[in-house]
Amino acid sequence: MTVTVFTKPRCPQCEATKRQLNRANIAFETVDLTENPSTLEQLTQAGFRQAPVVITPDASWSGYRPDLIKQLATSAVETSADAKTAQTVLA
Repeated sequence: MTVTVFTKPRCPQCEATKRQLNRANIAFETVDLTENPSTLEQLTQAGFRQAPVVITPDASWSGYRPDLIKQLATSAVETSADAKTAQTVLA
């Protein structure tokens, strides 16, 4: 699962999001929007108005959203369990 967190420096919501993702053992990539102005422009045009912006395979949101991080973690666990079950069936 690919998760990208678009951040900016000195952003408490960005740091809280990254901490929560780490606690949930969700791997993610970080993109600093101050170093990527074209990405910032694209996200703004897409309607995102605050940092961080989190993009997952099935969802996207802006701001610190522990409820959505929890959903993402639950989904990741279920996907992992489904993959293990499939491996057992195929073995």
